[in-house]
Amino acid sequence: MTRLGDSVQRGLALLGQDLSSDTVVRQLLEETGSRRYLDLGDLSAGEQAALIASRAVEVLPSVDRLAEEIAAAREAGRGLRVKLGIDPTAADVHLGHTVPMIVLSRFQRMGHEVTLIIGDVTAKIGDPSGRSAERPPLTDEDIAANLSGYRDQVRPFLDFEKVRIRHNSEWLGGYTLPELIGVLARVPASSLLQREDFRTRLEGGHGLTMSELIYPVAMALDSAEIVADIELGGVDQLLNMQMGRRVMEIHGQRPQLIATMPLIEGTDGSGAKMSKSKGNYVGLRADADEVFGRIMSIPDRLMEPYLRAWTEWDDAEIALVLSRISERTAHPMDLKRILAGEMVAVLHGADAAMAARAAFAARFSRGDFAEAGDLPEVDLAEHGKEGVANVLSGVLGFTPSASAGRRLARQNGLRLVLGTASGQRTVPVSEADAPRPLGEVVGEALADGRPDEVWLKAGRKLAVLRGW
Repeated sequence: MTRLGDSVQRGLALLGQDLSSDTVVRQLLEETGSRRYLDLGDLSAGEQAALIASRAVEVLPSVDRLAEEIAAAREAGRGLRVKLGIDPTAADVHLGHTVPMIVLSRFQRMGHEVTLIIGDVTAKIGDPSGRSAERPPLTDEDIAANLSGYRDQVRPFLDFEKVRIRHNSEWLGGYTLPELIGVLARVPASSLLQREDFRTRLEGGHGLTMSELIYPVAMALDSAEIVADIELGGVDQLLNMQMGRRVMEIHGQRPQLIATMPLIEGTDGSGAKMSKSKGNYVGLRADADEVFGRIMSIPDRLMEPYLRAWTEWDDAEIALVLSRISERTAHPMDLKRILAGEMVAVLHGADAAMAARAAFAARFSRGDFAEAGDLPEVDLAEHGKEGVANVLSGVLGFTPSASAGRRLARQNGLRLVLGTASGQRTVPVSEADAPRPLGEVVGEALADGRPDEVWLKAGRKLAVLRGW
């Protein structure tokens, strides 16, 4: 059995035990955490391809083709040339950005040649993928500022000592106009204008610049420069990566394979992609308690995609724990605490994860809430028809105004806490819910069952709800 197979067997044994036990959880975090550094070179070509595909949305042209390429590279005594490009458009990184990094790390530990391309030229153009308007261009100073600290933030997910780092200014900075025209002459304009985001903008009367049109071609030249065997990127980058295949063919090269990664939903459960602008993100610079608390705030349905995106759990382990929850031999809250611990452990270590776990239990246990006799109360029979934000300001005095309550909801600071003897479940109250009647919002939160207690939590302030 491979080293990974041995570790998975140990993980399965732990996941069959009491998932509320601190001892079991500590052992599980150490076991799964150690996989982030596990040598995967003993996996067969087929096993390696399957492990990559298990965390990808799609591998093109096929997973079998990836296995064939891995086997052929081994025969030639080398690894695949694996490419990931990033445009340094922001100084802070959140968990949503790390999904391809984790898959890149797997390639790295399989013995392949990993290249991280810093798009210091393409960042000035601005990736138009999924945008409804042109993105403001970045200056050299912006790019330098954003790059500083980036490596430290994502270091827990990738061994930078074993990564080739290239800046595309190395080749794009000296690219001549005749060379660019030579490439563009062989790229049909229809292949650029077929993008849905471009069509939507044009139909809506918004502008579209030539620089945005050539962005995919400029990005594709990176693949031709390093002669990439496979490129990783989010599903929103598929058309850009397909352009990489076309441009490589123009250069007489064999076109790269493509592995698309999922775009991760934010913590608020609204369906929107994780984004700093929406406040539904987990920042890599956040402290252990904040990371733990933000993961604990997610709806239960996000636990499976989060486990797949950010942990080194095997599919068999995820299937086992989900089956235990469906069969009610394990509680969803216990799994959420484990997931939160996984995220803290990778960023801050297992000791910090267990400390955050204990701190969360101390702050938010049902007993602490129930025994706090001085908590204000809201009777839904009296105030249930009033808007949530109005209750916060007019009844409880938790916020100076209803608009402040809506802002708190927008910042993911407003929630219902449903307590039972076995634990708690938090239900975020969105900005759209803040003006709605409190009774309606509570009623929807209770659709899946009747808790023992219900609290309304606004930031650090707490009130007991009665009459629900």
